[in-house]
Amino acid sequence: MSQARRYAGNEARLEAAADWVVRLQAAELDLSDALAFDAWLQAAPDNARAYDQALAVWLAYGRHAGEVAGALAARAAVRPDRRRLWFAAGAAAVAATVAVAVLPEIGSRPATQLYATGVGEHRTVRLADGSTVDLDAATRLSVTLDRSGRHVALAEGEAVFDVAHDARRPFLIAAGDRTVRVVGTQFDVRRRDGRLSVTVARGAVEVRPAAGVQGAAYRLHPGQRLDHREGAPDVRIAPVDAGEVLGWRSGRLVYRDQPLGDVVADLNRQFATPIRIDDPDLASLPISGVLVLDDQEAVIRRLALLVPIRAVRSDAGLILRRDSAAGS
Repeated sequence: MSQARRYAGNEARLEAAADWVVRLQAAELDLSDALAFDAWLQAAPDNARAYDQALAVWLAYGRHAGEVAGALAARAAVRPDRRRLWFAAGAAAVAATVAVAVLPEIGSRPATQLYATGVGEHRTVRLADGSTVDLDAATRLSVTLDRSGRHVALAEGEAVFDVAHDARRPFLIAAGDRTVRVVGTQFDVRRRDGRLSVTVARGAVEVRPAAGVQGAAYRLHPGQRLDHREGAPDVRIAPVDAGEVLGWRSGRLVYRDQPLGDVVADLNRQFATPIRIDDPDLASLPISGVLVLDDQEAVIRRLALLVPIRAVRSDAGLILRRDSAAGS
């Protein structure tokens, strides 16, 4: 076999290896793909070595993104006949060629991860950048990490973000008509029923209108909370005990003059048996106190110590009614 033909064969093998590295990252990978990959590996001993080289380049990419970007730009300017000489340079040139095939494909399609919790479920997620996210019950969000930024979309719910510092990649959270921007900090974002709140425990957070929405930007510091109703122009910023706001992570809900209806809505996200209030006046009654989330019946008993209520069981769950005996 001539040297030119051998080089052409190596190039084709590397291209195929690069294709397999990309293909095996796909979320829709199925059994037929796995069988096809195994057959390709068995077809020639050099295929496995080519795949190992391609995979090594892919794994190293995250650590050397800047250098690879420069190499790709230089690679694009090389003439076809010069490219043949690169293959002759040995393993390093082979790896660079694989990078040319693999990296643009990977870089152009940043993966989006979806995270969700059900009723009564809490979940802690560690992201690839080192940040952690604690999801409260009944929460849905998506995360996309790329070289220019870290993007979260909070569809519904509440989460505490402990963001790893990375000045080159800001951490952006889209929550309704507002965007929360940070570099490295710990804070809580709650989006329920069209209402948004952002509480900062550490560092600083910027909250600004989403693209296309008019309004001012606000910078929050530890111990501050921003409240906003989606669609309304105004916001409210007030001092707060961040430890109380983040208490749900350890099974504690702390309330300061909150309407009973809001408390019940929170409890319905924590327990399977639904609770409802038929009396609007009772639902608007403000309460203050701490509820430990252990057993639902125990929580209702503690709630009855804070407001004059009694629970009536029905086929649909629990109904809270005003307890006239407690007020007499």
